[in-house]
Amino acid sequence: MKFKLISATLSLLTIAFATGNEVKINRSALGFFQPLPENADSAANPFSEEKLELGKMLYHDKRLSKDRSVSCNSCHDLSSFGDDGAPTSTGIKNQKGGRSAPTVYNAALHIAQFWDGRAPDVEAQAVGPILNPIEMGMPDPVYVLKVLKSIPGYVEAFKKAFPDEADPVTYDNVGNAIGAFERRLLTPAPWDHFLKGNDDALTVKQKKGFNLFISKGCAGCHNGVGVGGHMYQKLGLVKPWPTKDKGRAEVEGFEAMEGFFKVPSLRNITETGPYLHDGSISDLKEMVKKMADHQAGQKVTDEEADLIVSFLQSLKGEVTPEELAVVPDLPEDGPNTPAAAN
Repeated sequence: MKFKLISATLSLLTIAFATGNEVKINRSALGFFQPLPENADSAANPFSEEKLELGKMLYHDKRLSKDRSVSCNSCHDLSSFGDDGAPTSTGIKNQKGGRSAPTVYNAALHIAQFWDGRAPDVEAQAVGPILNPIEMGMPDPVYVLKVLKSIPGYVEAFKKAFPDEADPVTYDNVGNAIGAFERRLLTPAPWDHFLKGNDDALTVKQKKGFNLFISKGCAGCHNGVGVGGHMYQKLGLVKPWPTKDKGRAEVEGFEAMEGFFKVPSLRNITETGPYLHDGSISDLKEMVKKMADHQAGQKVTDEEADLIVSFLQSLKGEVTPEELAVVPDLPEDGPNTPAAAN
């Protein structure tokens, strides 16, 4: 099994020892990780500043919801590390979603979007919640375009973002614009400096935590540039986990993957609780101990969990440039813009 192979390989590669306040790490173990790239742009959705600016406006615009109460930023708050800090998110009419909203930061680097991977990329993900009756509640793409085309500022912004298209205000382009914006929402962290060779980027305690992260098998799933986000895994791989959520099995064609979820990225994980698809765990140390037990068959003491959490703190980053997280001015309604609907 892939998990066991990677875990065993990492355990063999990790050779660490402490002398006084010094902790050494065999850097060959770091080959399972990569630092953040400068961007996560897609050849299928070429980047432009005009597309980013349009996407930024759409991301924050509550007029993309039926009653004008919810935007993308409502559940993926850029001022709060890209999520809403709730077990499950609140949509229109105060309805509660079935799963916890994951952070949007660094999400464009993942294997797919949503906990069950039903959207292949951020462009496809961006247009899903708009039509979800619990989340943003728009009746159909035609109505979304009616709203956007009634706002003169958006008509002009779409023309600038998609200059070669005769009719640029399309539902696909809503996703392309928001996707282009989200692909720049990366958060470089001390961990990235460490991966690039700066041994002083991590504290002694964080290095000890990394050694435990490796030896306890955490990196079997949480690896790569996102320290997770690049594969699917069964929740309760070694020891069953109680959940009624079928995970990826709810996606057509993947019915055999019951209980599988996209492995979450651990970047900014210290800031994005509560944890799991249902937000059922609020304490990160408890989460570390339970994951080690249920996923890797490893026991983690309180002291060890504290050290691992210290390592995870090195994954906390900052959005660059900071202007990306600033709420933009939005274009005004036109004379025919539909009002909020029940």
